[in-house]
Amino acid sequence: MPDAFDGYAADYRELVEESVSFSGKKHDFFMRAKARVFEDHIRSEYGAGALGGQLKALDVGCGVGAMHPYVRSLFGHLAGVDVSGDSIARARASKAGADEYLKYDGERLPFAENAFDFTFCVCVLHHVPPANWQVFVREMTRVTRPGGTVAIVEHNPYNPLTRLAVARCPFDHDAVLLQRRRSRHLLRAAGIKRTRGRYFLFAPSEHALALSMERLLAGVPLGGQYVQFGMV
Repeated sequence: MPDAFDGYAADYRELVEESVSFSGKKHDFFMRAKARVFEDHIRSEYGAGALGGQLKALDVGCGVGAMHPYVRSLFGHLAGVDVSGDSIARARASKAGADEYLKYDGERLPFAENAFDFTFCVCVLHHVPPANWQVFVREMTRVTRPGGTVAIVEHNPYNPLTRLAVARCPFDHDAVLLQRRRSRHLLRAAGIKRTRGRYFLFAPSEHALALSMERLLAGVPLGGQYVQFGMV
């Protein structure tokens, strides 16, 4: 896995842009959608005052840090880790937004227990061998403090356009898509009792009406992606 993603680090954004070009939207559109989902959760779980405050966040499988310009303002401290040394080097060089970037071995996160308030992975788990999914989620839980959140963002395998985008993306050739209920089970098996999730990316629009409808449809398994939260 590290060698494969080292090979894609230089062209990551271009490859993603090409895979979703049929949607008529740029990569930024999809990053903003994820950031809104995180912001909604922080507002509802911790209050609006927590935004941009003291929450410490960790992005597991951060790649080149493409997500970080869109979520940096949500947190007081942001760290990113990845198995790809080339990706981490590019994230550091580009000053993508995190306060620290670390390479890790893909097994044990290089942090102490209870080190973060918000630990997340964005479209990473489908690259992890299914036999290792539970260990991966347990590690995310280990470094998250009681009262904190573990968040899994993944592609919705029920959405045909999502499956098309995955099929068009070179570094998704080994992807094993998992249903939202599977992500929920992984969180609960890691010892997290309180979970909630939602589907998003129902339409290629950021119009206020479209966003309102998306929130109303959050429980319908048709959105392009989903997020599953676990409150530790």
